[in-house]
Amino acid sequence: MTISNPGHASKRKAVSPAVLVLEDGRSFRGRAFGAVGETFGEAVFSTGMTGYQETLTDPSYHRQVVVMTAPHVGNTGVNDEDPESKRIWVSGYVVRDPARHPSNWRSRRTLDDELASQGVVGISGIDTRALTRHLRERGAMRVGIFSGNALEDEGVLLAKVRQAPEMAGADLAAEVATKEAYVVPAVGTRKFTVAAIDLGIKGMTPHRMAERGIEVHVLPATATLDEVYAVAPDGVFFSNGPGDPSAAEHPVALMRGVLERKTPLFGICFGNQILGRALGFGTFKLKYGHRGINQPVQDRTTGKVEVTAHNHGFAVDAPLDKVSDTEFGRAEVSHVCLNDQVVEGLQLLDQPAFSVQYHPEAAAGPHDAAYLFDRFVTLMEGQRA
Repeated sequence: MTISNPGHASKRKAVSPAVLVLEDGRSFRGRAFGAVGETFGEAVFSTGMTGYQETLTDPSYHRQVVVMTAPHVGNTGVNDEDPESKRIWVSGYVVRDPARHPSNWRSRRTLDDELASQGVVGISGIDTRALTRHLRERGAMRVGIFSGNALEDEGVLLAKVRQAPEMAGADLAAEVATKEAYVVPAVGTRKFTVAAIDLGIKGMTPHRMAERGIEVHVLPATATLDEVYAVAPDGVFFSNGPGDPSAAEHPVALMRGVLERKTPLFGICFGNQILGRALGFGTFKLKYGHRGINQPVQDRTTGKVEVTAHNHGFAVDAPLDKVSDTEFGRAEVSHVCLNDQVVEGLQLLDQPAFSVQYHPEAAAGPHDAAYLFDRFVTLMEGQRA
């Protein structure tokens, strides 16, 4: 990403033209939003009407340009309590009508200024409904946003977009994960110790476990099996994260080592895909993915329907209609998306391991899936007994 004078973006953004160019040649013209310059990534859309701070700071969005389907974005400004990590991870941001003035008692600065200060190039004033419909019909694809001195002939810009790396085949978890292990202490009495493999973990996730008396040791994506068991874990957690699960060889090998030891295991989002691969299932890229906080999922073990928070462009290819035999015992699909029947969860029947394809911590809401952390606790209690 290259930025043209991001420090002066707030002075020029109101009048600076911008253009969004998709790799299939379609373009949208609007106004610069955030930093001025150019950026590239995979164009995806998020259907959430709230929680834009959590979206922007979710490491799973690394190398993605996020299109917001809600028309008004930035109404509550930016605060210092809601970020899920220490920085914005999206490579670009697309909104229709940014707020002129934020209004919230916790707001410290505008979204526009926050994007500019972190060098995130965006665009506003375009028809995001038309762009979203295009992505639904054609699928997620590479995109570039250009403003200021980066503006050139659209043919030249299109060539740049087509030279950008694709998401398929990208191994990105180590790029966003912590480099050094750290501990999130249990709230109150420590009941369990969990080793959490950071593949792009969000800040609220270890907090949700800590609330349940779990001391969480967050380990780098490159952690070895010996490093995992050096913390004497009662359970092992694999987090969300960016990239193509078919390229994530180390996390798969690490999870297989955990499964061989029959330690209680819980994975979310990318961790669900890693469990799928560890069990011998394939993964595939969805046409446009699931992103937002209003995705309906059925827990097939209870029949309950949950409204859930998602951010994934890949899915596990596992049979919905039968129990599968794997190297680690019988496995079945535990959760399914009611919109498109995509696998949203897996569980082993002969040892304590399960995963879901969505985000049960859901800091921006909804909280229908918070029970999954309790299910993880129950597995660890059973193993200890």
